[in-house]
Amino acid sequence: MKMGHFGFFDITVVCFLLALSFSRCYGIRSFPEERRFAEAPEYRNGVGCPVTAEGKTLSSCDASLVHVAMTLDSEYLRGSMAAVHSVLRHASCPEHVFFHFIAAEFDATSPRVLTKLVRSIFPSLNFKVYIFREDTVLNLISSSIRQALENPLNYARNYLGDMLDPCVTRVIYLDSDVVLVDDIQKLWKVNLTGSRIIGAPEYCHANFTIYFTDTFWSDPILPRVFGSRNPCYFNTGVMVMDLKKWREGNYRQKIERWMELQRQKRIYELGSLPPFLLVFGGLVEPINHRWNQHGLGGDNVKGSCRSLHPGPVSLLHWSGKGKPWVRLDEKRPCPLDYLWEPYDLYKHNYRSKVRHNLGFLTSSNPFGYSNYFI
Repeated sequence: MKMGHFGFFDITVVCFLLALSFSRCYGIRSFPEERRFAEAPEYRNGVGCPVTAEGKTLSSCDASLVHVAMTLDSEYLRGSMAAVHSVLRHASCPEHVFFHFIAAEFDATSPRVLTKLVRSIFPSLNFKVYIFREDTVLNLISSSIRQALENPLNYARNYLGDMLDPCVTRVIYLDSDVVLVDDIQKLWKVNLTGSRIIGAPEYCHANFTIYFTDTFWSDPILPRVFGSRNPCYFNTGVMVMDLKKWREGNYRQKIERWMELQRQKRIYELGSLPPFLLVFGGLVEPINHRWNQHGLGGDNVKGSCRSLHPGPVSLLHWSGKGKPWVRLDEKRPCPLDYLWEPYDLYKHNYRSKVRHNLGFLTSSNPFGYSNYFI
């Protein structure tokens, strides 16, 4: 069978050489993950910061550090890198912020590769990556109203006291879908009074009862957990945590006991939030609302565009279904998504450039290579 001036074998060879050429030029098939991100600017300490000897690497036990814990995974990687970037850009002492990243053992991108990636984007960042064994919590997770909320890594915050070095006695936990527009030192200096274990913005006008099922509220014993605590809703995506008191009080076990009960009889619908509400509701150090302008991702089912809460803003949080990087890529952003975009280190023109250069291999290509290349 003849096909113009080329036989079938010749066309196959040509296509292979084209593929090889493009993969060399653009690294399309095996495009290293770090090349998809730009290197962040170098942020240096301002006046009045602790002095560190030149060339010295700070230990995680250094008393001058601000400790930030975040999860790190392939799905929310872009958000995590934007969050880190925002922290450094606005920090008065960026060289004294230490990041503790929790990566899942069986993530599609291995913890080792994620570590290399972070280093390529932030060459001078003080950080450590911890491997979270998902089987630690798999048998405790129950189904939620949205599948993403069932990700084992959502529960990593429960284990910070166990995973972080014992010398780390205080940490700020941040979700991957936040950006800071203020100095993280201000949040770090929040005083946890008395026996408070965690601090977070509280929202006492919210209907607290909706976070638990009728099974919970109709039980003669379970609601007594709140006693006279007067619990308020708080979002666990931004918390200041006293890890010393956390460890001493075995709070991981207290949270796990509620998760075990949830497996026996359904007492809530959301994922990792309700156990925190059960243990800490009414016992939280209230932090100014400016530190968690949450809900910008819309509700947990449909997603929607939302506006800011009244008042000043220090931290924007796209909690909910919609994520700004997804909506921006799909060219259907919400107005507030443009506030996230300046912190995005992803190389936006990568895909468009590749698609432009490989245009002849898309709809007009009879051999179906378009998905292979892109």
